[in-house]
This record gives sequence, structure tokens and C-alpha cells, in this order.
Amino acid sequence: MAPLRPENPLSSAAHLCVFLLTASAWMALPGPARCDSGALTRRGGEDRTLDMGGGGGGSPPGLPTDVDEEAVGAESSPRFRRALSREKQMSLLSSSFVLKGDATHNQAMVHWTGENSSVILILTKYYHADSTKVLESSLWRSSDYGTTYTKLNLMPGTTIVVTSFYICPTNKKKVVLVGSSINERDQMLFISTDEGSSFQRQSISFTPDTLIFHPKEEDKLLAYCKEGRLFASTDLGRKWTLLQERVTKDRVFWSVSGVDVDPDLVHMEMQDTSGGYLYVTCLIQNCSDKMVTAQFLGKIDHNSLQVQDDYIFVKVTTGNRTKHFVSHRRNEFVQMRFPKYALPKDVQIVSTDENQVFLALQEWYQSDTYNLYQSDPQGVYYSIVLENVRSTKQPEENVLIDILEVRGIKGVFLANQKIDGKVTTLITYNKGRDWEPLAPPTTDMNGKPVSCKAPDCHLHLHLRWADNPYVSGTVHTKDSAPGLIMGAGNLGSKLVEYKEEMYITSDCGKTWKQVFEEEHHILYLDHGGVIVAIKDTSIPLKILKFSIDEGRTWTVHNFTSTSVFVDGLLSEPGDETLVMTVFGHISYRSDWELVKVDFRQSFPRQCTEADYDSWQLTDLQGEKCIMGQERSFRKRKDTSFCIKGKSYTSTLTSKPCQCTEKDFNCDYGFERSQIEGKRCFADFWHDPDSPPEDCHLGQSYESSTGYRKVISNTCEGGLNKQQSSKQHNCPLLPPKGLQVGIKGQMLAVAPGDDITFIVHQEQGDTSSTKYQVDLGDGVRAIYQNLTVTDEPIQHRYEHPGVYKVTVMAENMAGHDEATMYIQVTAPLQEVHLEVVPIAGRNSQVNLTAIVLPTEANTTVFYWWIGDNLQPKLTLKNSLLTRFPETGDVSVTVQASNGRSMVQDTRTVRVYDNFQVIPLSFSRNLDGFNPNIPEWREDIGQVVTKILTKITGVPQESLVTVVKPGLPTTADLYVLPLDSKPAKKNMFVDKRIPAILQAFNDNNVSFVVRGGLKVLVMLADPNAGYHGAAGGPGVWAGAVIFLISLIATGSFILYKFKRKLPGSRNVYAQMHNEKEQEMTSPVNHSEDTQHIIQGEEFIDDDLDSQTLGNHSGVVLSINSRELHSYLTS
Repeated sequence: MAPLRPENPLSSAAHLCVFLLTASAWMALPGPARCDSGALTRRGGEDRTLDMGGGGGGSPPGLPTDVDEEAVGAESSPRFRRALSREKQMSLLSSSFVLKGDATHNQAMVHWTGENSSVILILTKYYHADSTKVLESSLWRSSDYGTTYTKLNLMPGTTIVVTSFYICPTNKKKVVLVGSSINERDQMLFISTDEGSSFQRQSISFTPDTLIFHPKEEDKLLAYCKEGRLFASTDLGRKWTLLQERVTKDRVFWSVSGVDVDPDLVHMEMQDTSGGYLYVTCLIQNCSDKMVTAQFLGKIDHNSLQVQDDYIFVKVTTGNRTKHFVSHRRNEFVQMRFPKYALPKDVQIVSTDENQVFLALQEWYQSDTYNLYQSDPQGVYYSIVLENVRSTKQPEENVLIDILEVRGIKGVFLANQKIDGKVTTLITYNKGRDWEPLAPPTTDMNGKPVSCKAPDCHLHLHLRWADNPYVSGTVHTKDSAPGLIMGAGNLGSKLVEYKEEMYITSDCGKTWKQVFEEEHHILYLDHGGVIVAIKDTSIPLKILKFSIDEGRTWTVHNFTSTSVFVDGLLSEPGDETLVMTVFGHISYRSDWELVKVDFRQSFPRQCTEADYDSWQLTDLQGEKCIMGQERSFRKRKDTSFCIKGKSYTSTLTSKPCQCTEKDFNCDYGFERSQIEGKRCFADFWHDPDSPPEDCHLGQSYESSTGYRKVISNTCEGGLNKQQSSKQHNCPLLPPKGLQVGIKGQMLAVAPGDDITFIVHQEQGDTSSTKYQVDLGDGVRAIYQNLTVTDEPIQHRYEHPGVYKVTVMAENMAGHDEATMYIQVTAPLQEVHLEVVPIAGRNSQVNLTAIVLPTEANTTVFYWWIGDNLQPKLTLKNSLLTRFPETGDVSVTVQASNGRSMVQDTRTVRVYDNFQVIPLSFSRNLDGFNPNIPEWREDIGQVVTKILTKITGVPQESLVTVVKPGLPTTADLYVLPLDSKPAKKNMFVDKRIPAILQAFNDNNVSFVVRGGLKVLVMLADPNAGYHGAAGGPGVWAGAVIFLISLIATGSFILYKFKRKLPGSRNVYAQMHNEKEQEMTSPVNHSEDTQHIIQGEEFIDDDLDSQTLGNHSGVVLSINSRELHSYLTS
């Protein structure tokens, strides 16, 4: 069953589940794995009136004499009438045993030691909630399947308190008890190799909090202490060795067989001397500080290490961003790739079986829901399979997520989806490829038609895991009973919290029927051949119900003569058992009572093939090919009273199918459209034709088709949507995304400190790239293949100062450069620089630094502009500046706050002139806007690419800048073409009409999640566009000179803001300064001749428009319109 909590592996495969109602210890366990043993707490907290009615524990089954209204009322039910005819054939034996002398003990741990074993161990304890200590305990042992019990005396004449016991998972005969003297002065273990028949006492020098058995080697143990110490033993706890002293609880893992090479390897999260946390491994023979191996470069978040099957997970938080990393089969860690703008707030691993990671991710906009994602086999690339699955926060930061894997049939999951406050239950048969609501039953439990009809009404189930390890959750499935699902829920348009009617299906969710009005605890015996149900209630009971025909009919049985508060159910390990035990107590202060119920005599023989029918698995639509194959299963005939036994196998036949579209899911970077036939379309941020990161010159790759085969799907032939027809040779890519940083994320150090520089390259070829490193203090070096493994560069600065560190990466295809500044004084941290990417020469530009967290105070800002090593310092987070020269100018800001500092760098392209067109988007984009720089950059790139495709305008001459905040708006910058004279370009630009026409025709659009279309529009369709021009004296003088020639005299031209007469509008060229009146003397320069002669470049059909408000407008007017204006 997939966990409903975050699946952190249990401390040991044999670690007994612990249920502590008072202290909520069970809720704090790292995972919800169902155990066959654990601790249970008595129900209730006060004395109750006892029902001392008659009825013998071993009497033949009949209708109950206690107050079970449902069972009494069921006497007239056709289901129960049919069941009564079988009572003569059914013979159940019940026997009770009271653990006398333990009336004050409020907790119990019960364990059936193993398959084919008659031994049951019970540890009862008095747990004192205020002191959180166990003050008394008793150990009981049964060797006859629970008919009788013997109280064990571990040390005659000495009072011993046993707090817990552990069973070896590979040899159930080996048992270890953890105990102490009454004053806790002496700590000790009691070791048994014969199922508790005898124990050997072993004194120890520490107080173990948890013991962890090796999953394969039966004599090896780990012991974790509350203070963080970790010990190891290779002889079943007789001798111990200290491994480490600063280990994180529940973050210790034995080696995984078949994955880790050495079985003595231990994975752990430990704290280093600086207070940070590391993922390290060591061998239990030598685990000193010098012998531990750091498996992840750098520090990790506390409590983030998870080792599960083929995968290891860690996370690293820097500033306000958390990155998740995965290692597959112990290879190098790589960052997990979620959809770019998922921006996870939290990630919970659901399962890691079948060579795939199945996880729940809470995205930036979610609060009480998670989205489900599936990975590729390496656990790196993730695609969404279901949105908005309900989640519930529990004490101690545990999270319950309503997702449940149906055991017995791979690929089947149940999930509760929450949309607009409404919770509905969905089922998938193909591992999340398709989801459907559950079909309601056609009749109620009395055979009468129900009014619930799809699509307005469905069956909904509670997907909760039980707090008590001895009872089932709200939905019960089992590996050895495929297709059998029993759960609590209701019929209607949504899930109702207080409704817990019981429903059952024997065909894996295709058809359902109601069996009880209230929730029951369920236990499957003999591969589901017997289903036992006991009502979940706070009142005492003495009856149970059972079915031998998969829930079609039910028989009622008195399992005890005196009603008891039922605390739990337990059966013998193994699937073929027909013996169970009911645990409970008569009153809050009474002794524990254990009732053995034995079904074995009702099934006198072993089943043969003649005792079985077959059924074929189909989904709700009747499709037989599920997960690439047709499968049929055995089911016992209703008339056969036989035991399925150990040799029973449920699967009858399986036949592969031809592949169809349903066998393929969306690939990474693609999402399924809910509009266009559920096809997979590329997200706007993803380019499916781009080469993969590991694509080197001389190799080839295929473009993604948008589809990948569902993992563990076994279809053959037929449709192959995964195979791409686009074959590409890996190009020699220029280095891109070059980064240089310091291990530990520090940007300020003390003189003499050892510094480790890390150079990382996000994209581009690395094998043929040369890296030139300048450390700023005269030390220079050249590296080859530097970023293949993030090879570190070691250095030490001896003197205080500011050092500019530069890394230049270059190959035949291009180059990239990364720069950072090192302040040799103190440590550093992070900031985001907001600046327009395009600016006019000598125009005023605002630089703004956004620091996170926003509550940071007393921050000093260092601004580096261009190559100047002398920064400008401000206490404000903004700076006004000008760029006197055209070209690319690098701007770097560092924000320093005490001993932390962060930096960001942007490049501003400075021009003499350019055009600006304000844009807006359809409002539906606002719901997808996380208001972060990366998202705005990607949206801008998408708009630019679409315009280039539609208009043919070169992409390098267009820049779209999306502005922060809501509603989402943008500015389109049209840059001058190098091939044309800049001055003439100011008057006429044939690109502008094409761009405006594209917007006016509504041709500029793109698609976001769910196939939603976003339209890009002019911010004001009735306005024109504005631009920027450098050097106001030149242009104002030229215009006035032209006017003086025509008007025969010189005069002052004032800026105006009205349309010219006639149907034409004015194109306005912008100057990026504050709005002001403009005057200029006549300037008889050669530029004037260009203006006059510019008429021959003017398109007669070029309309002019005004462009909204912008500062410092200098007019650039069509000469014919200018003449018309001057003569009007």
C-alpha cells in the first residue's frame, strides 16, 4: 500500500509499530507501514457499565445477544438469511485468556513471531504520560496459537522494566528485548534465539531509543540513542561499537541489497562541527570522523536524507529556494527536474518501487492539496499525473496525503481530489495515465435500487491510515487478494467526513456493494478466503462478522461471553492463516483479555483446481488491456469449503497486448490538454528539440515526441508514440549558464581561509571547452573539462580586499563568462537585481535590489557598473545611474547584512535609439503568474519567438520584458538593425507595421497548463508606440532647423501631446528622461541633411500613431505630415 504519510523508511524492517494514544508516538513514526505487532492503548478513559449477558465463547455461531443493532437488524436481511444456511457447515472455535495482574498496564505490544509458528509474545506496560516513562512491564508468551499464555520472569528476584522488543526480519526466532532496572541505573538487553523460550541478559553502557536489524544479515544491529549516538553490533547485541555521536534520528539506513556493494555500509545524516548537516556513509567496522565518506558535496537540509530502494534523496535550501537532489543506484546526485514553475513548497515521496519515483508535490499556489508526479527510471525528470490531491497536516509536521496504492494489482491507485472545497474519489488502472470516479452500486445493502446515478453521484471513500497498528485503515487491500477492496465512505456528489458506510468490491473497483452502515475493522484470512469484520465503536462488543464469499453474505459469531472493548486484531504472519486473535479489555481498569478465533476446522481440505472460477480484470469502461496486458485471476467458488493454503497463487493467466495511446503518458516538459483530445503539448518553457545535457559532439539524439511509455507497462508492438522521427546530431554547443561560486555558498571570507571555488556550467559542451580562471590576486589557471564533475578549485587569499574572480569558458561554438566578487573580510548570502535590459545612452536608469527575506535590515548595497572595481555604496536598495557609452554593460549588486552577503548580476544593452511597444495579456495568465524573475523571462522569450515566427523580424532585434506584479504586462523593445543607418531608422521602420498588425490580428498567443490559450495584445490598441533616442540636442536641433527652412526663420518648438489633423497619427520617438519642454538652437550639422533626405526612405503607406504616456518625447514626424502641420 502506498503510504498516506511521507514515506520515510522505518528504522528497521522488524521494528515493531508503536501506538501511543496519549503521547501520540504512533503519529510521529516516519512511515505508515502496517506491522504485525506494535503497542496498543486501551480504549476509553473511564469505567463503563458492563454487559454480562450470556453466550459461550465456544458456542455455535448464531445471532448476537449483545447490543449490535446492525447485526440484530440484519436478521431480516436477505444477505444474512443466506448466511444462516451456512452456519451448520461453519464451525468456529473461540477461547479467551486473561493476562491477570496487569490491570494497571495501559499499553501492549503483540507479535506473532513468524509463519508456521505457534508462538505469540505480548509485552504489557504501564506508561506514565507526565514523565514519558515506562514504570512497569510484563512479558507473556504463548506456544499454542494464543490459547494459553505464560508470564516470563527474566531475572528472578529483580524487578526489570522492559520498554520494547524487536524481532529479526530474516530469522523470527531471534528476539531482542530492551530493558533496565527499576531506577534506570542499569541498562540491559535480553537476547533470545529460540522465539523467547529462553533469554540471555546482556548489560550495555547506553540507553537505546531504537534498534535497527540488518535487512539481510540476522546478527547485525544498529542502536540509536536520543542524544544522537549511533552504535553497531555484529553478534546480536552482545558487543557494541560507537559509530558516530551527532546522528539525526530516523535518518540512519542499512545498505540496500543489490544496490550497495558492501552489506556493512551504513547511510546516515550527521551534524558537522559547524552545525550543518551532511550525508555520509561508513562501514560499521570503522566509522570514525576520518573514515566517513561525504556522498553529497556540501551541506543538506536537516531531516532530508531518505534512502529507499534504488534511490537516495536529499534537499538543499539556499535563501528562499529549495533544490531537491536524487541519486539513482548510487550514481552522482543530480537535481530533480520538476516542471519549471512548479516551485515546490514541499515534496513527499509516495513510493519508489518498480523503478520509478512516485511523489506528491505541493506547488507554490497550494495550501491543503498536493499534485502527484511520476519520474523516469532514474528519478530525475517528473511529469504530473493528477492535480489537487487532498492533504492534511498532522502533529509534529507529519502530512497525510489521500493517495493509496491498491495492493495485489500493480498500477491501480485510489486518490481523493479536492477542488473548490469538494472532495471526490478517483481510481486509476494505468498508474495515473487516466483517472475516473468510482461507480456507485446499483442497490443498497438490502437489495433495493439506489437513487445515486452517474455523473451527478458516485461512490467516495475515506483514504485514511489507522493510528492503531492493530486495526485496518478506512480502505483495506492485500497483495494475496487481488481485486478485493473494502472501504468506508458514502454515496453522493462529494465525500462527507462523518459518513463511513462500508462498501466492498471483488473486481478491483468496477462494481461495488454496500455491506454495513458503519465503519468496521477488517482482517483478511487465507488470501481473502475469509473476511472478518468488527465494528469500529467505543462501546464493548462480543460479536464479529465474517464472510467466505467475498462479502456477498455475512455470518455473525459470538467470539466471547462477555463484551469487551476491542483494541486490535492480529493474525499469524503469512497469507494462508485461518487463526486470529482479538485484543481488548472488559473495562478501563481490568486485565487485558485475548480471544483466539480459529477457522481451521471449517475448511477440512485443501482446494483443488475444481474449486476455483476465474475472473478477468477490466477498468470501468470494460477495457481488458490494462498496463499492457490482459490478466485473469482465480477466485474460490462460493460452494467450496476448502483452504487456499500456502501454495495458492491468484494470477491465472496474463497475455500481452498491442500498445495503444493509453499505454503512454506525457513526457517531461509536456502536459495533457483537457481541450484538444487529451494530447500532450509542450509547456511554454520547454523546447522539445533541444539536445539533452549529456549530448556530446559526435553523438546523436531524438527529439521528444511528448510521450513516454508508462513504466512497468508490458505492451508489445502496435503504436509507439515514444519513438521520434526527428534524429539530430549533437551539435557543438557554446557554453551557457556558466556559474562560479564557493563551497558553502559564501562570498566573504577571512584572510588565510581555505576557499573552494565551484565552477558549474548549465548548458553547452564541456568535453572540448577550455576554462580560463582569474582569481583576482594575480593567480591565473587554464582548465580542460572543468565542469564535467564540478571539479573544485582550491585557493587562499592572504590579504584583505575585494577580488574579482572571473571564469571564461570558450570552445569553437562560442564563449561564456562568469564573474563574482570576493570580499576577504566576512561570510556572505543572496539578492535579485531588477533593471531594464535595454537602456538609452545617457538616459537615467533605475537599479533596484530585491532582498529576501524582506525583513532583512541594516543592509549595505554595493553596486559595480561595467569594469569599475570601485563600487558605489548605498543604504537604500536602489540607485539611479546613466550609461554614457553604447554596448553591453554588466551591472552587479551585492547586499551585505552582518556576516551574510548575496549578489546578482545583469547585463544592460545600451543603444542610441530603440522603439518600445507596451503589451498586455489576457487576464487568465494572472492565475499562472508566480511573480518571479525566471517566469517573467520565459514568458518574454516565448512572445519574442512567436513574433519572430509571425513577422519575420530577426529575433536578435526584439526583446520582450515582462514587468513585475499583477496584472501581467510587458514592454516590447524593437532594437535598431545594424545593417541600416541608425538615424534613418528613427524615421521609418518597416518592422513596426508588421508587429502592430500581428497584435491587431490577434495572432500572438501561447498555451499554458491545461491547454489554456493566452492572448498577447497591445496595451492600448488606439495608441501608437514610443521609442527612445539618445542625444536630445541633435534631434531637437535637426527638427527645428527643418522648420526654420520652411518657415523662413528660427523659432522654438514646444512638445505637444495631440494628434495631427487628418486620419493619420503621430509616431513619437521617446527619450528616457523626465517629461520637459524642449528648446534647441538651430544646428547646421550634416545630421540635418540626413533628416531632410530621409523622405526618400519613407513608406507612403506607413501610418503614424501616438503611443501613450512616456517621459521626454521628441517628435519624429513623417515629412508630408510635418508640412501639413506647419501650413495648417
